[in-house]
Amino acid sequence: MEDWKNGGFGIYIHWPFCAAKCPYCDFNSHVRKSVDQSRWLSALKFELQNNAKRTSGRIVNTIFFGGGTPSLMNPETVAGIVEEIAKLWTLAPNAEITLEANPTSVEAKKFSNFGEAGINRISMGIQSLRDVDLKALGRMHSVSEAREAFEIAKDSFKKVSFDLIYARQGQSIESWKAELHEAAAMAVDHLSLYQLTIEAGTRFGELYDRGNLRDLPDDGLAADMYDVTQDLGMLYDMPAYEVSNHARKGAQSQHNLIYWRYGDYVGVGPGAHGRISFNEQRIATSTTQNPEDWLRNVELHGTATSDDEIIAPIDQASEYLMMSLRLTEGSDMRRYQSLSGKQLNSQVIDNNIENKLLTINKNHLIATPRGRIILNTLLKDLLV
Repeated sequence: MEDWKNGGFGIYIHWPFCAAKCPYCDFNSHVRKSVDQSRWLSALKFELQNNAKRTSGRIVNTIFFGGGTPSLMNPETVAGIVEEIAKLWTLAPNAEITLEANPTSVEAKKFSNFGEAGINRISMGIQSLRDVDLKALGRMHSVSEAREAFEIAKDSFKKVSFDLIYARQGQSIESWKAELHEAAAMAVDHLSLYQLTIEAGTRFGELYDRGNLRDLPDDGLAADMYDVTQDLGMLYDMPAYEVSNHARKGAQSQHNLIYWRYGDYVGVGPGAHGRISFNEQRIATSTTQNPEDWLRNVELHGTATSDDEIIAPIDQASEYLMMSLRLTEGSDMRRYQSLSGKQLNSQVIDNNIENKLLTINKNHLIATPRGRIILNTLLKDLLV
């Protein structure tokens, strides 16, 4: 069996436009006064056609519209992309088709139309249930607007998730506990709970470098907030299935599982990345980041995909380990050995088991909750 089949096959569409740039965001997102969506639909369809030539005959398990803010797309644009994918490949009968959305009233009004366009799962970027923090995070919605949008989403879709950010400025562990209880009461069956990270090149990064981003929780308090997040997830029957994602049984994000289980995925749109198995090789694909350059390259040169990079088997094994150890199900050590041609260092594994950072269950190497907090350190030890 080809290795990618262990993870499945998905399509990622990157819509790079936002109404405003959030100060913590380092994603490839851009603010534009207007967007010619008919031109963008044609270009995205053309790039899908290019990718289908190397992945023909496959069943598409998931489609994910990310960004940027995909809920700024016209429903007709979304429908056109879904229809094109269904023509080029075979959509699985239960294919998960997700769209990331902001919880503003303008975007919520389009939810039913997105459902008609083929979307069956919404991932909503609420980020906080405190108005003062939403303002600090540069968000354009209020808590009441977010709650209202979430209720509208629940009426339109069976699967609805939302994101929150913790370890925010001035946040205490008690306030985060209270917010988690509120979030769990709102949630359907999935929550994404991310620790705020300060990224270079963002507005927050600039403020931090100048010493002007004050009252951030220290590492100890942030770790305590992570522990509380795990505990309350279990309390509400939404345990973590990945470092930052919690779900009830059967409600995990199937698209993200393709990444973490190291399946194949086509990446289309400015700055999108992909992993494609083709001609007995695994290929990393990347695309032009600037939206106007991307569109121009597709229209004038036939593609915006940069040169492919062939991933050596040992690097495939490393990527698999880095992704799969994020999951509570862990990494299949036999699959790692099959990819790399060698076993993981048993002494390093034994040492980390003794330190309660790793466990083994039926040939799966699993990071403990404590181990997932320092996952980068664990991976550095394992991949020596």
